Amino acid sequence: MAKETLKIKKRGEDGNKIISVRIREDILNELDRISKESNHSRNELINLILKYGIENLEIIQ
Repeated sequence: MAKETLKIKKRGEDGNKIISVRIREDILNELDRISKESNHSRNELINLILKYGIENLEIIQ
């Protein structure tokens, strides 16, 4: 399966709800690195990545 590139749009208004999650430190470090490189907040990246994952998820049995 070929990797697809995650395309990031510029900032906009959102209707987010605040939640709390635990995340592995290595993943957090990568998010911070990508955040700095892309000039998007950590929150924006997490939402983009979650949306992409949900839209491209296939549950198999």
